[in-house]
Amino acid sequence: MSHSCNTSTHESAFSAYSANSLGSLRLRAFDRKGRKESARCSQRRAHRPRHSSLARFLLLAICIAPLKQPVCAQTTATSTAPIQYTVTLADLSAHKVHVTINLAPGASERDLQLPVWNALYQVRDFSQYVNWVKAKNREGTALPIRLLDKSRWRVSGAANGAEIEYEILAMLPGPYGAELTPKHAFVNLAEILMYPVDARSAPVQVRFHAVPPNWKIATTLEKSPSGDFIAPNYDLLVDSPVEISAFEETDFDEGGAHYRIVVDADRGDYDLGKLVPVTKKIVAAETAWMNDRPFRTYLFLCHFPRDSGGGGGMEHAYSTAIEVNAQVLTDNPLAFADVTAHEFFHLWNVKRIRPQSLEPVDYTKENYTNALWFSEGVTNTVEDYILLRAGLLDENQFLHRLAGQIEELEDRPAHLSQSAEESSLDAWLEKYQQYWTPQRSISYYNEGDLLGVMLDLAVRDVSDDKASLREVFQWMNRNYAQMGKFFPDSDGVRQAAEAVSHTDLESFFTKYVAGTEQIVWNDIFKSVGLHLIRQPETVADLGFSATRTFGSQPVVMDVRAASDAERAGLVEGDSILEINNRVASSDFQERLGQLHPGDTIQLKIQSSGRQRTLQWKLGSREEIEFELKDVDNITPRQKARRAAWLKGEAQGEARP
Repeated sequence: MSHSCNTSTHESAFSAYSANSLGSLRLRAFDRKGRKESARCSQRRAHRPRHSSLARFLLLAICIAPLKQPVCAQTTATSTAPIQYTVTLADLSAHKVHVTINLAPGASERDLQLPVWNALYQVRDFSQYVNWVKAKNREGTALPIRLLDKSRWRVSGAANGAEIEYEILAMLPGPYGAELTPKHAFVNLAEILMYPVDARSAPVQVRFHAVPPNWKIATTLEKSPSGDFIAPNYDLLVDSPVEISAFEETDFDEGGAHYRIVVDADRGDYDLGKLVPVTKKIVAAETAWMNDRPFRTYLFLCHFPRDSGGGGGMEHAYSTAIEVNAQVLTDNPLAFADVTAHEFFHLWNVKRIRPQSLEPVDYTKENYTNALWFSEGVTNTVEDYILLRAGLLDENQFLHRLAGQIEELEDRPAHLSQSAEESSLDAWLEKYQQYWTPQRSISYYNEGDLLGVMLDLAVRDVSDDKASLREVFQWMNRNYAQMGKFFPDSDGVRQAAEAVSHTDLESFFTKYVAGTEQIVWNDIFKSVGLHLIRQPETVADLGFSATRTFGSQPVVMDVRAASDAERAGLVEGDSILEINNRVASSDFQERLGQLHPGDTIQLKIQSSGRQRTLQWKLGSREEIEFELKDVDNITPRQKARRAAWLKGEAQGEARP
């Protein structure tokens, strides 16, 4: 049923488990992840229906979890008076937002901090978009305010209260940004709202001004009788993104919960009636797989832009923001399902089943963790299990995608020098192109995805098929999320796996999670009757490799000497705007993979602010293709184990 309700209240905050209730525990936001896309730009890998693991960095996440501790060691709230924000959409065409913060009486000197990072595991220094900052007292007299560092200001004379006003540009598109245009506003609030350092745990109120008459507001923030949006504290506030536009909306009920789908896009570029069945299958499959539903309402905020090379998703406590290029949405039936399955599962893994190392969040610098291989990578593992269970993926597609993940890892020499834990810690380097060379790094999405499969099969093997990855997650949900606790990073995953399998798994974690031991794939898949085949395949020779980061355009990483690409004028550092007259979007790898030897490729590229078009005819080369195939003389037991594995279920009841 379509409707245009402005808000959804935070009844979703009160789960079936009192430990997750906002009434009893403070929820804390942590905006995560260097979602990133990279491509080797080979014909063979690119044609896979699923994005490579590096490509799926766009899918990617921020975290919130219940806490009983104070919000942050540096926070010493002096008052429970609410912090009042007014956000004015001042100039849509110029992306200008005016923010006013009303501070209650308190200390004479008050510090205000604008986060340096949010929504990506990258320091992006949002203060670069602040044009000016002013302060005055209740009588309107100007107060002294000075900059302490690049993102912190100090106002003096605020003992009787103060009003801080500033102008900030909202010009970062996509699910990880804050954007104001004549078409819409989408805001991750941490990217535009400063917080008083001494009152980060205080309740907050937000009011939006100068909203165009035909625009509506969609968010999971509760709306007060006065019309303000409210939250118990800053952290929960900024984990609730806001869409303001003339969006279209529909909703559905499933399993006792209410779901809303809000879409801001050109009406001819999507079919709302087709989005609902896909979303409904995914949420039903995931809540059943976890045997849990820690919310009453949930919101999907969707964007399908025509001209954006971006894409991906950003999870939040009770919502997710999803972006898929309009052409990609048309061409790839799984594009929307992939992002949706990944982001929705994050409401458990990373939002509630949360590594201790990510707490407390520090908005002033990097937050390091060695567990992103699990929080992000194993979410990819579950994503594919869910798509299988939901009937959106078949066995052949699943195995094809899995083989592609193996190839992705094996093609990067760094898999023998950088562990999954080290890759997690290095997430903050992902904004640097050099970091993504195959010799330097692996992806914690990629290796984490494979480690999830490996751990699943290992737990099945040692438990005589009585436990699986599903039991690992359910154990962690019961013993951490529902008890308001964080898990101790990789050690916590190991403890959970050992608890459900009743077996010491130290060797597995030492070799493959903390270490870089070469994986013998045929040993891994023997129990389910599969082996890995490597065979040569003739593909188009592009002559270059490219990487795509944070929803930006692909950037050329390397051009092979004496190649046709080099002769055409392509150079390292060129940004690829179009491929054969189509925007180079999140599917650029697949687009390149559809080319064949003898085809002509045309690239619109940009370098140093200048655009040009290059064209050349593609030659051919051989590369090795990976495939997972049945072993000879597969046994009934192997077939039965594979069937259970592909269902994401154990074959028997786990021991108590």
